[in-house]
Amino acid sequence: MIMSRSQAPRDETTDRLLDRLRAGLPADVVLTDPDVTASYAHDMAGFCPAGAPAVVVLPRTAEEVQHVMRTATALRVPVVPQGARTGLSGAANATEGCIVLSLTRMDRVIEINPVDRVAVVEPGVVNAALSRAVGEHGLYYPPDPSSWETCTIGGNIGTASGGLCCVKYGVTAEYVLGLDVVLADGRLMSTGRRTAKGVAGYDLTRLFVGSEGSLGVVVRAILALRPRPPRQLALAAEFASGAAACDAVCRIMAGGHVPSLLELMDSTTVRAVNELTRMGLPDTTEALLLAAFDTPDPAADLAAVGALCEAAGATQVVPAEDAAESELLLQARRSALVALDAVRGTTMIDDVCVPRSRLGEMLEGVERIAEKHGLTIGVVAHAGDGNTHPTVCFDATDPDERRRARESFDEIMGLGLELGGTITGEHGVGVLKKEWLAREIGPVGLEMQRAVKAAFDPLGILNPGKLF
Repeated sequence: MIMSRSQAPRDETTDRLLDRLRAGLPADVVLTDPDVTASYAHDMAGFCPAGAPAVVVLPRTAEEVQHVMRTATALRVPVVPQGARTGLSGAANATEGCIVLSLTRMDRVIEINPVDRVAVVEPGVVNAALSRAVGEHGLYYPPDPSSWETCTIGGNIGTASGGLCCVKYGVTAEYVLGLDVVLADGRLMSTGRRTAKGVAGYDLTRLFVGSEGSLGVVVRAILALRPRPPRQLALAAEFASGAAACDAVCRIMAGGHVPSLLELMDSTTVRAVNELTRMGLPDTTEALLLAAFDTPDPAADLAAVGALCEAAGATQVVPAEDAAESELLLQARRSALVALDAVRGTTMIDDVCVPRSRLGEMLEGVERIAEKHGLTIGVVAHAGDGNTHPTVCFDATDPDERRRARESFDEIMGLGLELGGTITGEHGVGVLKKEWLAREIGPVGLEMQRAVKAAFDPLGILNPGKLF
């Protein structure tokens, strides 16, 4: 981690804050030990400053969250909402002297309704726990970030998370029907609905999804569910160039196919995965494309996609025969980021999304940037979405390498915008990309976003310093 952090001094202001918080909260909810509060100072992003929180509060009820926000408003103290802190943009980083509001103890699955196909949950529910719970009812909650075993639904909502299955099922925003939100002044507001349809008024629910805790604190969510699909079957296709693999992606999507997963790994990533896992992936490959289908006849779908890969120049296509083989193929993709992290000890994971038709140009551009800066940059991508994760590998103890890593990271975002894309497809803006947000949306867009922020949080106490 590369960050700055100091220890917040105790003074009369802090004492007054703690007294007011404790007046309305159970004793075990309020944490003040500096060794403990320091562990809540940041998420998993590098190059993002983090301050020392004055206090960490772990509420169990919406009423406790309301008490925290009323206290923060009365004393003009910033509040940083947090989930599991698995984010990669610094959106959950503490500001100096703030209240960190960790929602991980609000972890109840309140309702699962197979008829309405909804789940009602608290924000601290872990994504994987929800998936397993609804699976017992024959249902499916599709959003599956890579950290799904540890990340929380509240964090997923805050950053509008994606995942491997987005090419078919979409991102978190498409599954959030309604929310209960505690506003900056402590009022509780409900948005959205639990019906299949609903167009009453402005869509405030969508506004909160991806707002990174800057507009309010989500304390309950109504989530849409789908019937559980059949187990997916996968294939791996080896290519002699990234351009050929991206051509195959274009052929697959243009052909009307709807894979449940379509992932790409470049040669740098394949070598790193081999080094870490000894999986025996082909060292000669320049790009590895993984496709999967969860349709009633996945073998037929894979055969059609395999033919398209061969037409695009695939040197080898290996379809799995069953779910176990599919899982072995997909394990390579799941190991990618851990493997790249081992290359130089530290990584910066970019999150640039481009139109699918320009995916090949994105990969070629990243390769040029890596050569220019003398760095190892591996690319893994949700290829079916055009969402790339160029991962800059560097030695954090080398100041010059750190500088080159940051410069390359910025150049990759600039390349994404040049190609008609966006600076973030699923990780959010946080601290890491807020300067680039201003470039992407322009001065008028920035002015309107700030106006929305001021309407919900006139004192600017909710997650200050994030987004813009």
